[in-house]
Amino acid sequence: MLPPPRPDRRPALRRWLLVALVTIGFASGGLSMLLLIDDQSGLVATAFGIVLSLVVVGIVVPVFLWLDRFEREPTGMLVFALLWGACIATFSASVLNNLGSILLDPMQSHHSSAAVWLAPVIEESMKGLGPLLLLFFKRREIDGVLDGMVYAGLAAAGFAAVEDVVYLAAGYANAGDQGLFSTFLVRVVMSPFAHPMFTVCTGIGIGIAATSPHWWQRLTAPLTGWCCAVALHCLWNIGAVLSDDGWLLFYLVLQLPLFVAFVTLIVLARQHEAKLISRELGTYVDAGWLSGPEVVMLSSIKERRYALAWAERHGGDEAVAEMRELQDAASELAMVRARLDRGDSSPPVVRSEHQLLELVSQLRVRFLGTALYRYYEDREITVPNAVNQK
Repeated sequence: MLPPPRPDRRPALRRWLLVALVTIGFASGGLSMLLLIDDQSGLVATAFGIVLSLVVVGIVVPVFLWLDRFEREPTGMLVFALLWGACIATFSASVLNNLGSILLDPMQSHHSSAAVWLAPVIEESMKGLGPLLLLFFKRREIDGVLDGMVYAGLAAAGFAAVEDVVYLAAGYANAGDQGLFSTFLVRVVMSPFAHPMFTVCTGIGIGIAATSPHWWQRLTAPLTGWCCAVALHCLWNIGAVLSDDGWLLFYLVLQLPLFVAFVTLIVLARQHEAKLISRELGTYVDAGWLSGPEVVMLSSIKERRYALAWAERHGGDEAVAEMRELQDAASELAMVRARLDRGDSSPPVVRSEHQLLELVSQLRVRFLGTALYRYYEDREITVPNAVNQK
């Protein structure tokens, strides 16, 4: 008898090799950037800058993770976007900005011209390249505009944090505690969302490209988003250059309205995703795959939290894990259904719908007929009022 064929380990080997190469690339970029900052400002100033810039990470990253609550993206891709911005985009932009400044102004007599016109093009290109790579290699994981915003926002958050280290360290090296405090106030406290506000425009274009059935939209949407990001970045830098003696006016006239518009955009984007999940899952109610109360629970963060708390009280960690898996699978099912509605009926999408329907059917069995469902039924939450929006 012939021995059984040996399992093919090449896919796993390629995967680990790719992970190793990416890790080496991120480590090299991050270390190079730290050495560059240390050379410019010194070890103590760099240490102060790193500690204070963590505030940016603590403020900005949770906002984009909050955006990602309904249909959570793979952790590896989220980490890739963040590290791309922090390690690769910052170092590449620093090198290209310095080189471009020399080419644009060999005598270095007009620093502002490079900051206004050159830096936005280079920095938005470097930040946007990371999410663009995810679009090329992981297109099926990007289910719409909100996903593109999340990846672009995290890349920009990583970039902003490291760039703030540069400015904070320089502020301390040049003017001591006063320089450190003023830089922290202007860059970290007053404008932590500056870079994410620009780069989410690129992310919107990437989200459109990932889900559009039209080839011309897949080409033009990311380019249009990038142009908007560069334009906003240029406008911001022009205002910063012109407001050397009137930074408070600049903040009130430009920065604050842009921030309000950004907050409005991300809130509307999440509300839109909730409505999309409700609408798409509602199509499975008549066929018996889901019930009206389930769709209500699955399309509301508040109701999802209630369902998880109920599962914890009545079934412990195991029930919580199954409820969370049910919620994640249902969100993914809604996104796949949306792709089908947009005309993408390729075999992988159709196959994903069938697999997710089977998974959701298996996971919901544990909760059918329980008090959790009666809770929604007693409140008279029905499909026509809540989910039947088609």
